[in-house]
Amino acid sequence: MSEGDVTSGILIAGIGNIFLGDDGFGPEVIRHAAPGITDPRARAVDYGIRGMHLAYDLLDGWGLLVLVDAVPSRGAPGTVHVFEADIENTGRAVGVDAHAMDPAAVFASLAALGGRPPHTVVVGCEVASVTEGIGLSVPVAAAVPIAVQAVETVVAGRLAPTGPG
Repeated sequence: MSEGDVTSGILIAGIGNIFLGDDGFGPEVIRHAAPGITDPRARAVDYGIRGMHLAYDLLDGWGLLVLVDAVPSRGAPGTVHVFEADIENTGRAVGVDAHAMDPAAVFASLAALGGRPPHTVVVGCEVASVTEGIGLSVPVAAAVPIAVQAVETVVAGRLAPTGPG
């Protein structure tokens, strides 16, 4: 992708720690979604716990960031939520932490580097367990195809032609 194409592009970032059970939801969704992302304006990346890497990649000026992550359970593990992140109120009190993967820490690192986060949509799944161990719980694993479809819908909606073609 040339640098000129990046400004209108979509970065799909799977985040989470695969060694903490359901926290590995983001990387697992990326593993399933990446083969279906064929538009050159979109890129799917498993960032795992490399928050600083994501912050540096966001300096490239993406038009949209889709964060795929585990979210705290409100009583329904495996429930997928799609929502816009409040990036205006995120990351102000957090300093640069090269090992942090919390979105607030990523956005704070990005700000410290002189960048601004793009419009951000979160595809999140309520967790059942984030204890040590590899592998998703049954309800969170069942939510992976739902999240893949949500990512594809967000990407298709953003990349769809807006005028006469």
